[in-house]
Amino acid sequence: MSCEPDAPARTTRPDPQPGRTGSGRAHAKAILLGEHAVVYGAPAVALPLPGLSCTASVVFSGQPGHGLNGYGQPDPAGGAAGSGAGSQAPLELRHLVESTLERFRPGEVLGVDLVLENSIPVGRGLGSSAACARATVNALGDLLRLGLRATDVFDLVQLAEARTHGRSSGIDALATGSTRPVLLAGGRVSAPRVGAAAWVVVADSGEFGSTGEAVALVREVFRRRPGRQAEFVSRSGTVTARALEALASGRLDIAGRQLTRHHRLLASLGLSTPVLDRLVDGALDRGALGAKLTGGGMGGCVIALAGTPEDANGLAAGLVRQGARGTWIASIAERGRDD
Repeated sequence: MSCEPDAPARTTRPDPQPGRTGSGRAHAKAILLGEHAVVYGAPAVALPLPGLSCTASVVFSGQPGHGLNGYGQPDPAGGAAGSGAGSQAPLELRHLVESTLERFRPGEVLGVDLVLENSIPVGRGLGSSAACARATVNALGDLLRLGLRATDVFDLVQLAEARTHGRSSGIDALATGSTRPVLLAGGRVSAPRVGAAAWVVVADSGEFGSTGEAVALVREVFRRRPGRQAEFVSRSGTVTARALEALASGRLDIAGRQLTRHHRLLASLGLSTPVLDRLVDGALDRGALGAKLTGGGMGGCVIALAGTPEDANGLAAGLVRQGARGTWIASIAERGRDD
């Protein structure tokens, strides 16, 4: 199953005239279960966070050159857009633009200017890098009328993610373009069954977390302790399977307990922090059905499960009072139409 409908290929090739604009969008995601284990083949579930988005705008550059000639990113606080040479853009975006042009417009000298507007906090495990990459690819597809297929977009986003984080499972590349939960298991993508309405609260600890550093930490733990990798992957898979079964049958209480079990499992690898633990405990004290860190860990966010919108709103308010820098609420829904 793909999380994005394939589009028929198009052959129209617009002239590279300055002023032509292409736009693209993607949104944040949060891992519900399975982070870190997913890169070793265990199942993982991610949820879209449509309230946090990244939009990209690209135009043919009026300056000579090929690839990313100009780059700008508005101040998230509402200030004017900063702009500069494409060399000031993150390396993964420069590589992404170059690779897209080489793949779909080989032999042509094309330069583009890119502006990104990103409301997704960086270093919080919310898929900011994947969303920026997906928005950029979609914008290039719009500008060049490429009629990109789902596999095209996925492959290009993964290319950028490999430059950013190293080894990547692909779940961020999928979830940042989906409007429903994404289950990645055994290399297959599907939408998990959800038998009852449920909501999650994502709370920002305010701590920056590097996915690359977290992945390296986990790899080092496995290297120093033979057998730990197999144990972790097996336990993560079991917890995720039980949570999915509970979600499918509408047993949110059981699903929530599995989230909390998964937090302890991740914490045993050194991925939690005192701030994350405090937010998890605070969520449970305030009635969350379960809570855990989400994403790479070593900072970032926690995610908590609630059974009603009212519970979710109260939980979010309580976590802010406890020190969370921001919160976002999203529903868990089985059905949806993908971007």
